Amino acid sequence: MAELLYRLGRGASRRVKTVIAAWVAVLAIAGVGYAVGAGTLSDSFSIPGTPTQEVTDQLADELPDAAGGTGTVVLSTSDGEAFTTTQEQDLGAVLADLQEVDGVEAVVDPFATEADRADQADQLADGEKQLADGREQLEDGRQQLADGQEQLDAARAELEAGQEQLDDARAQAEAAGQAAYAAPQLDAQQDQLDAGLAELDAQQDTLDEKSAELEDGAAELDEQAAQLEQGQQLMDLASGIRTVSEDGSAAVANIVFTADQYDITQETKDAVIGAVEAGVADVDGVQVDFGSDLAMETPALVGPGEVVGLVVAAIVLVVMLGTLIGAGLPLVTALVGVGVAAMGSLAFSGMVQMSSVTPVLGLMLGLAVGIDYALFIVNRHRHQLKDGYDVRESVALANGTSGNAVVFAGTTVVIALLALNVTGIPFLGLMGTVGAASVAIAVLVAVTLTPALLSGLGLRILSRKERAVLAATRPASGDESAEARPAKATRPVRPMSTLVAVGRVLLGVAVLGVVAIPATDLRINLPDGSSESPESTQHQAYTTVADEFGPGVNGPLLVVANLPEASTADSEVAAQLAVAEQLADVDDVVAVAPAATAEDGWTIAFQVIPADGPTSASTEQLVHTLRDLSPLTIDAQGTGDAAVTGDVELGVAGAATGNIDISQKLSDALPLYLGVVIGLSLIILVVVFRSLLVPVIATLGFVLSYFAALGGVVAIYQWGWLSGVFGVDNPGPILNFLPTILVGVLFGLAMDYMLFLGSGMREAYAHGAPARVAVVQGFRAGRSVVTAAAIIMISVFGGFVFSESAMIRPIGFALAFGVLVDAFVVRMLVVPALMHLLGDAAWWLPRWLDRLLPNVDVEGSALERRHPHADGGEGRAAVAAEAGSAV
Repeated sequence: MAELLYRLGRGASRRVKTVIAAWVAVLAIAGVGYAVGAGTLSDSFSIPGTPTQEVTDQLADELPDAAGGTGTVVLSTSDGEAFTTTQEQDLGAVLADLQEVDGVEAVVDPFATEADRADQADQLADGEKQLADGREQLEDGRQQLADGQEQLDAARAELEAGQEQLDDARAQAEAAGQAAYAAPQLDAQQDQLDAGLAELDAQQDTLDEKSAELEDGAAELDEQAAQLEQGQQLMDLASGIRTVSEDGSAAVANIVFTADQYDITQETKDAVIGAVEAGVADVDGVQVDFGSDLAMETPALVGPGEVVGLVVAAIVLVVMLGTLIGAGLPLVTALVGVGVAAMGSLAFSGMVQMSSVTPVLGLMLGLAVGIDYALFIVNRHRHQLKDGYDVRESVALANGTSGNAVVFAGTTVVIALLALNVTGIPFLGLMGTVGAASVAIAVLVAVTLTPALLSGLGLRILSRKERAVLAATRPASGDESAEARPAKATRPVRPMSTLVAVGRVLLGVAVLGVVAIPATDLRINLPDGSSESPESTQHQAYTTVADEFGPGVNGPLLVVANLPEASTADSEVAAQLAVAEQLADVDDVVAVAPAATAEDGWTIAFQVIPADGPTSASTEQLVHTLRDLSPLTIDAQGTGDAAVTGDVELGVAGAATGNIDISQKLSDALPLYLGVVIGLSLIILVVVFRSLLVPVIATLGFVLSYFAALGGVVAIYQWGWLSGVFGVDNPGPILNFLPTILVGVLFGLAMDYMLFLGSGMREAYAHGAPARVAVVQGFRAGRSVVTAAAIIMISVFGGFVFSESAMIRPIGFALAFGVLVDAFVVRMLVVPALMHLLGDAAWWLPRWLDRLLPNVDVEGSALERRHPHADGGEGRAAVAAEAGSAV
């Protein structure tokens, strides 16, 4: 590889214009691709196979009206007073017009909904009054029946007494022998008694019929009472769900889309926002804000913070290289690389669903490694020029040596990022792929465009002072031998003391261990509106909803109940109440309301309002608790004989649960990915350093850096430490994919620093220096360039800490802080001390393994031996002449 890069560098140095033109053409092609193929970036994330996605798919089949994604529009009065009737009517018309927007399924008018809720309450109250009146009439009827029955009973008693008297008279007549004489009179009386009894029986039948009618009415009233009671109970359970605040100064309108939450296009969201803003502008005294489900803005690729980071990087380059031209070259090549990478990746955003964070991550990495990789080659080239190398020979040799290290270091970063695809999480794999492509392009630019520009600049890459010294110390005559030149003064190399080494190890590990402690409290999720800037519409909407309606309204849950048998019109309300009551009994549930019932009656959807916001720990626990309720046993008795009895299977969906499920999936995938990266680290370093202990030290150092970086992120963005400094207005969970992304990026960068420091130690040891002396020699050889590279990376990543996007800020901080602790604490403090303590054992490798391993010459030492510096008089004369003319 070193020889190939040497030839590539020499070819680029001879064809400067061709190489520059080629990269300009590539940049133009990427620009055309961006203009033609760029699509909409997404701020929502989905992972197939999560519980939320399964419930969403079920809803799409059984309850399509409840399956669409939603957007939140928050309306409020400017003076804090209740909406006027005119304002309500005007806003209702604005919301009604949204039905015409392509992709909108329905619009929930908050004022109409609140009016319906009030009507339902009135209907329940009227029903209660009618029921009371009916019961009163029933009691009156029962009293009248009782009175009638009492009269009938009295009349029957009189007839029965008359019958007894008649029977006694008939007996007396028979005893007196007057039966025949008294018979006509007695028979007539008997006929009167029989007629009276028949009349009483008829009246009794009438009373019995009326009594049966009253009992039927009583049963109907009981059914109505049960229905009213169930309706009232459902309304009480849903009392915490409002669309207009109690004081009437705020309202929440929900937009229901035809697509699910993850597939709503930005064009549809923008159309809704534009229509609402245009309509509300014509309504006096009303202001509008949009929830993060509608107005999550795509983060800008470059902002003020990023520009400041580049300025700091430029200052570091000027200080190190001593010339504006030299400092500008790495910046130019890095910008070319990120231009190609950013536009090239965005050119595919129209074909694949790409997160808005993906190109920003590529930009971060492309800038950071692009500057650093060019710096390594420029720095080597400058040293060689000052040693008297011909410009083109120096360019080629720098490309074959430092360029070889750049390729190897870049390859480790690319592999680590591509390994994100092993997590099985599509959007994370795409992030890794785009990041890897950005790094690969940065490497290509470094080993092609950088040599061409260095050749074109000639000795102007050196400062005036350096060119003057070079002209003075390189005579034009050809008779001065290398031995005749004054030798460079070098400081004696003494290894550090063992006591100091132990102290450095203990101090470094202790510091990193303390910083890593907050990582044990890591909570992950996606940011909500509360994490955005206080001036943003998302934050305003979130705050208004939380203050006026309760924080849980910002993240409602959708609970889907699969019934054991189909509900009917007579059992639907009873089934809804049976499930809703058990849901409401769960801690941190504020309100429950039925949302929809499937046409076949088998599925019922409920809206559940948590006590806290969508990213709170209590809401996360609530989601798990609700899922653990399944199966839920109910015994719902409807009207008549209708009933629904058995076990109910529950599912939970919604934007909040989707983020929770994604976070869980990412947490589950992190150990696997971390194991892959650690294993990869050990293999790469064993091959490079031909040692077993050095890779272990380097890998453990990476683990320390990783958890220290996580600890810093948790302390600031989750706990709120130094929140004013870093602009953290509302501390909350950490971006859910940050820990995984941090593994890949920080691993690659940590290996870069280990290669540039450790390879110098290895080379010194291989050339016969004692192990502990080799540590000092290698450290001195690489510390300046690694320090500059680390500061540049920290500056570039740090610029993103003050991004407008709540998702970008913690990523920028994590990478900047991770590089800081890894470069300056692990690589420059702890690792050299451990290498000192190990001594010769650090470089031990079994002979059988030594024979199996390929010989990877990262620093290109073999190349230098094949292309030794020709220090003849002719070469020196040419260099002196060029230096003199340049001065």
